[in-house]
Amino acid sequence: MLITRASEYAILSLIVLTKASAPMDSETLSSQLSIPKSFLAKILQSMAKQGLLKSYKGVNGGFALAREPKDISMLQIMSAVEGKAPTVFDCAPSLESCPLDKGSLCSIWPFLNKLQGKIDSFLADLTLADVLE
Repeated sequence: MLITRASEYAILSLIVLTKASAPMDSETLSSQLSIPKSFLAKILQSMAKQGLLKSYKGVNGGFALAREPKDISMLQIMSAVEGKAPTVFDCAPSLESCPLDKGSLCSIWPFLNKLQGKIDSFLADLTLADVLE
């Protein structure tokens, strides 16, 4: 699936953080967005590890954007929270690496591969700033 709950929650939390004047903690974000706190905390940590968010400790700690919204692509967000690039189909990136060992017989792989490439390009070009418009 292309957009999972984790990706959706990541995008929603980034939108809120973009508008925040100070770092926000995961509890405040989870309450504001009605997202389970433990799930959101994992998502936020994943984005911090990938350099999309800054994490601040202490009483006034929380999370804030590490980059400008125009410098954060949807592909980066989704890859950060999923641990891999998002895919539309459970298909191999090459005919030789088909998980079913039927790559040489697959007649739709070229179409699926071309579609995935267009989606990857679209997500790489679409930024958080674009979503905010």
